[in-house]
Amino acid sequence: MGDQGPTSSPLRRFIKLGSLASRVGTSVAASRALDFVRSDPADQIRSTENLVKNAMRIVETLGELKGAAMKVGQMLSLHEGMLPAEVASVLRELQREAPRVPAEVMRFEVEGSLGAKIDDLFPSFDEEAFAAASIGQVHLARLEDGRRVAVKVQYPAIDQIIKADLGNLRRLFRAIFSMITELDFEPIWLELHDRLLEELDYRNEADNMRRMAELHRDVPEVVIPGVIDELSSDRVLTMEYQEGISPDEACSKHYAQEQKDLWGVRLFEFEMRGFFEHRFLHADPNMANFAFLEDGRVVVYDFGCMKSVPDTLVEGLATLFLAVHEGRQREVPQVLLEMGVYKEGEVRTPLPLDLTTPYVEIFGEIFRDRPTYRFGEDAEFYDRLVALGMANWQKATDISFPQDIIFVNRSLGGHFGNLARLHAAGPWGEIVERYANEVLDRQPAT
Repeated sequence: MGDQGPTSSPLRRFIKLGSLASRVGTSVAASRALDFVRSDPADQIRSTENLVKNAMRIVETLGELKGAAMKVGQMLSLHEGMLPAEVASVLRELQREAPRVPAEVMRFEVEGSLGAKIDDLFPSFDEEAFAAASIGQVHLARLEDGRRVAVKVQYPAIDQIIKADLGNLRRLFRAIFSMITELDFEPIWLELHDRLLEELDYRNEADNMRRMAELHRDVPEVVIPGVIDELSSDRVLTMEYQEGISPDEACSKHYAQEQKDLWGVRLFEFEMRGFFEHRFLHADPNMANFAFLEDGRVVVYDFGCMKSVPDTLVEGLATLFLAVHEGRQREVPQVLLEMGVYKEGEVRTPLPLDLTTPYVEIFGEIFRDRPTYRFGEDAEFYDRLVALGMANWQKATDISFPQDIIFVNRSLGGHFGNLARLHAAGPWGEIVERYANEVLDRQPAT
């Protein structure tokens, strides 16, 4: 690949992904066979080392290939609660920026997509990329009227690359999932597949930005950059450049904890508003998609991955959150059943209480506000979730869940991670209670 962008040869990508899937699959099969005879801590350490080794193989290959390969890896890396900590830490490398593609390549893409020379489109266009990711990269520029803009440009032939990758990725990530869970990978894959193809169309992303701006018209604490329609296409998206404090800086010691708490509450309300009120969720919670302003406002970027949430799921989660908030543990299995989370069999069976209650207790610590919960203060939070999942995996192999919940969980879990980075404290239970009650109050009487 070198400095010329993503590996574009279908044959080379097929060989790389196919080879990686075979190596990971063979390694997983061998590890599973050894699990039958492992009994001492040293063997368990070797098992973990095998997981990390496979994850490193994945990061090296997917980071080089970019496109669907890197993007799907990023999506899975955000599911920290369901990954062993060592594997999550390796996959998290896929959230870092990809290497930049040379400016002359991206200039060619802009000119081809917008039908004019860059010098005629932008009085100034920064040769050095401002940011780079899995599907494209961003260059800063300036318009005739002096406004600074961000120009998001897709990598050459990335749409063809992604569509060619999907078959091998399905095989690869099924192997990855088999390292850590017995759950059916198919619903997860279908959601990843659909959301990924949506991200290829920048006109769709521009529509999402306009819709989100309208939804937040009366929410001054959230900043949505405006779209420059005449300089956008299906492969180029030009938007107002909204400068802000980077996540790394916002989470640093440079800012008082009180300021971080405010940003955390704004992020959490953005999530709750999107889910319960707008039912249109920003489903890429990577912290790099947010910036922060000193007056407490939050800037939101990257609207390629959005999730329209069905009413039944919204109402179900409103009921579930209130049950957790109020400590009504015995009601949770029935609520989950009505949401489509149940034990498979001839008859749909609610999850057993001994499976759900420990999760209610863990999340209840966040939402009960007695005392106010501070994210990141409990360093063992994710460890407890992972340990709980490992302890209950045999009880969970036949659990069915709705496909639509995948990106809701991804978004909520990712924001929990963002709040942990900020070490944010806030009235989480009060916020959830307010939004959930508004949903249930709107339901027609039966």
